Amino acid sequence: MKVEQRESTGTSGSMMSISDSEFASLREMIYTRFGINLTEQKRSLLVGRLQKLLRTHRIDTFEAYSRYLEKDTSGKATSDLINLISTNYTYFNREKDHFDYFLNTALPNVCAEIKKRGKKNLRVWCAGCSSGEEAYTLLMLMHEYLGSEYSHWEAGLLATDISERVLDTARAGIYPADKVASLPENLQRKYFTRLSSGQMQVRHKIRAEVTFRRFNLMNTRFPFKSPFHIIFCRNVMIYFDLTTRNALVQRLHQFLEPKGYFFIGHSETLGRDSKLFSYIMPAVYQKGS
Repeated sequence: MKVEQRESTGTSGSMMSISDSEFASLREMIYTRFGINLTEQKRSLLVGRLQKLLRTHRIDTFEAYSRYLEKDTSGKATSDLINLISTNYTYFNREKDHFDYFLNTALPNVCAEIKKRGKKNLRVWCAGCSSGEEAYTLLMLMHEYLGSEYSHWEAGLLATDISERVLDTARAGIYPADKVASLPENLQRKYFTRLSSGQMQVRHKIRAEVTFRRFNLMNTRFPFKSPFHIIFCRNVMIYFDLTTRNALVQRLHQFLEPKGYFFIGHSETLGRDSKLFSYIMPAVYQKGS
């Protein structure tokens, strides 16, 4: 007979324990709903991040917590879960070469294609936007490129994430001054206001042009009426296995305009033999015409 293992972390019983079956059940649920593949090495991390939540709700075991998640119809329980287990590490100007390419090549190219069709409706999606630094940087660069012509374009930006907690931070647009310092000084002066607290806030005219929405990339159907010209989905797929990643890339491809650009994280890859996209430079791809 197999004896089920139960892992307890910490010392003196200070941490809750999780059995093999409890971990397997939670891991399967998280994978199915969010696409996040929790390996055995993430077991202690899961316990550490969830135990305070369980104790707050007076839930004694992870088995009982799984039942609690299944019975929840409001969506709050699963929202609390993803807020705790998702990693939201980002900063302004992260992987700067992408922003340089966006400003100097991708944006001019797609705008030229749009003008050929007699329209001025630039659509950019920042998927997995976390606390908003990437989305705001992209919109600032759109303003820099289009200049006085910006007001003549339909050129806002959609930014989505699965965590409502980080979206609240993004909507406020308030960041420590040292985080904003990684941006060029001209962008800091034009697009931020220094608060009395010493923090920096993105100016209202920029905040108002980003649409922040909670969205699960595991949705098999995307609700968008029109495809995008540029999609940033960086450092999101590192949490997915190959099957999940390939399915997501297929869906993103479907919602990208011909000749549109697709940016992923430098730690991610589509493989240079990908038939969906042409390789442009590390972590930058383009859809065919």
